[in-house]
Amino acid sequence: MSNHQKHAAITRPTYGHFARQEWAFIGAPCGVIKKLAFALIGRLKSDYQLGYVDADHAGADAETEAGRDAQSAMAHGARQEYTDKISFHRFDQEGTLNPFFFRQHFNAQDAVLVNGNHFEAKKQIVLIDPRKEASLQKKLDRLKDVACIVLMDDTTAIYSFLLEHLGGVLPPVFQLEDEAGIADFLLEELQKKQAPLYGLVLAGGRSTRMGQDKSLINYHGKAQREYMADLLGQWCSRTFISCRGDQVEEIGGVYAPIPDTFLGLGPYGAILSAFREHPDAAWLVVACDLPHLDEHTLEQLVAQRNPSKVATTFRSPFDQFPEPLVTIWEPRSYPVLLQFMAQGYTCPRKVLLNAPIELLLAEKEEALENVNKPEELEKALGKLKS
Repeated sequence: MSNHQKHAAITRPTYGHFARQEWAFIGAPCGVIKKLAFALIGRLKSDYQLGYVDADHAGADAETEAGRDAQSAMAHGARQEYTDKISFHRFDQEGTLNPFFFRQHFNAQDAVLVNGNHFEAKKQIVLIDPRKEASLQKKLDRLKDVACIVLMDDTTAIYSFLLEHLGGVLPPVFQLEDEAGIADFLLEELQKKQAPLYGLVLAGGRSTRMGQDKSLINYHGKAQREYMADLLGQWCSRTFISCRGDQVEEIGGVYAPIPDTFLGLGPYGAILSAFREHPDAAWLVVACDLPHLDEHTLEQLVAQRNPSKVATTFRSPFDQFPEPLVTIWEPRSYPVLLQFMAQGYTCPRKVLLNAPIELLLAEKEEALENVNKPEELEKALGKLKS
């Protein structure tokens, strides 16, 4: 038998059916689920962008314009909503929808709340409502990772078949009226799931304008790429040096290299190569030609990081555009970068200009000054000496 592998063996992000974080509410009538979901969206909307997924068996003909607005999650603060209207989809798009479609459309959301009577999700919130006891018992195969249980009132008992399914180990239990407690629980879960921060030093360029390898210039007592990697290590749980394939051996001693696998794309390819290796991390990306970049500026960037955006970056004081090479790129930026590339754009700045980002003003503007030419190098060395 042939060992030929049809598709490249790349690391896959940890998506659910719709998004990276999602919960399906199951075990109660749709009206109860919708009311609870809308209440939670209202309580979480100031901190997180939320989507909502549901189905409407009544169909479009049964609703008035006013009635549709009243039943919309958008009216309660959701930023995105998908409703299966049976005869058509609320995305106003016909055809069969699957997780590949949903992940793309919910990429901007921090979490998605799902009506588990109609759809599955990676985690589940089980509502104990006697009206749906028989239905829930038939759907135990959907309960693969129960996050919490919600009781209709203080007289409701947890079903014996559910206790058996959970192996006697109960997750947190809430009363339906305790919307604040459930919201706090989800808020804590979202905070725990924030992507880890990895560092990436861009050192794979040819340095044609400088006439020598910029990553090896000694500004601070060692090669600049090593200095930058050590600097990032103060905030990043893991740090890598992005490089060409022919640089791997010389870098791969003390420092971990990530060779470009998206070739010929410059920094864009380096960022994509990093995400290809670790798609569930956020990447603090810095270029090696920034000799004045310091702890204070990186501390500002990390402290003001907004994981709900595609990226957190600085406005360049030199051209007023976002600075893509001193930027925290969140995991949600990976598919965005690929989508731009699919459209023929490989400029990271163009992505930042056309995506929701957290744009900061650097407290020390000179920290963002890059050095690409011999005359700029001489000037930078003079500044550092003084």
